[in-house]
Amino acid sequence: MSLRKVYGGTPVGNESRCETCRNAGIIQGFAESERIVMCGRYEKPLRIPFRVAECSEYDDKRQPVLWELKQIAWDVHPRENGGKSGFVRGADLEKKENRDPEQPAESPAAAAKAK
Repeated sequence: MSLRKVYGGTPVGNESRCETCRNAGIIQGFAESERIVMCGRYEKPLRIPFRVAECSEYDDKRQPVLWELKQIAWDVHPRENGGKSGFVRGADLEKKENRDPEQPAESPAAAAKAK
């Protein structure tokens, strides 16, 4: 007996896409029939009276958005003047942020001559 995959057939799960969508507002009562789903993706919120299998405006709330990824990202900067590349120490990063943006960075060679 051979098993064949049927494309476009009955989906395995019966969970609505609205369950995991950022744009959905779901009010669930105690009974299965006591359920209201509102889609907030459009200008005027739209009531969805059925379980959704596919949606072109679906936005998975289980996945982080770009802003959240930027908040947890590490800053990796190349070293100036041909130094080793890699991660920046916290103390060095604070020095760079506190430096006046109008004043260019001083090279290590110039700093050694000044002493």
